[in-house]
Amino acid sequence: MEMEKNNFSNSADSFQFTFFNFLTDQEIDLIKQNSNIVQYQKHGNIFLQQTRTSHIMYVKSGLVKIYKEGRMGKTITLNLEPAGNFIGLMSVFGKELHEFSATAVEPTEILFIDINAFRQVLGKNGEFATMLIHNISLYGLLIFNRLLAQTHKQLPGRIADVLLYFSETVYKSLIFSFPLTRRELAELAGTTKESFIRTLTEFKNDKIIVLNGPDVEIKSLTIVKTLSEKG
Repeated sequence: MEMEKNNFSNSADSFQFTFFNFLTDQEIDLIKQNSNIVQYQKHGNIFLQQTRTSHIMYVKSGLVKIYKEGRMGKTITLNLEPAGNFIGLMSVFGKELHEFSATAVEPTEILFIDINAFRQVLGKNGEFATMLIHNISLYGLLIFNRLLAQTHKQLPGRIADVLLYFSETVYKSLIFSFPLTRRELAELAGTTKESFIRTLTEFKNDKIIVLNGPDVEIKSLTIVKTLSEKG
């Protein structure tokens, strides 16, 4: 659910984004004049699959789930995007419709940038364009590697991948709380909810992790990495 919309130019702390390091003062002004910040509550839909692309979106704060809706109401969780990441770039530059959906996992602020203003900046700033291509390439490789892992890795390896993903990419800590339901976590690992819970419990019983509801502490990072590498 959309909570509040703010004019970007009225928020001074909005300038503190990594991608602004690549922009000139004139380009920043152009972005400011063609942007606004929208706040979403937990579970708020940012955009839905098959809706028209119109803006570049950047996660100012919070956490966003990217997922693909399939047949029979089934969904596949593709990725989580923390603050500092763009979302929807592959759809915006690839097609006129979004190929997946995005939902706020926690209270989230999204910077919406007019696509025409953004393209003006890309056309004049090669360094920024290169950074953006790098960003899109990394995202594509992440999805490719996840699908490959789900095809070739055994279940313990896939669960280890999920643990490492939250520990090293999302929260950068050995202690964190799962922001998703067990069903959503199972989708991320490419397995069933029951299999995910059973394997996670085995990790707990083997003292690889401490598990208390959604709260996780990785006690043996070496074992988790080994399981991930060996698959």
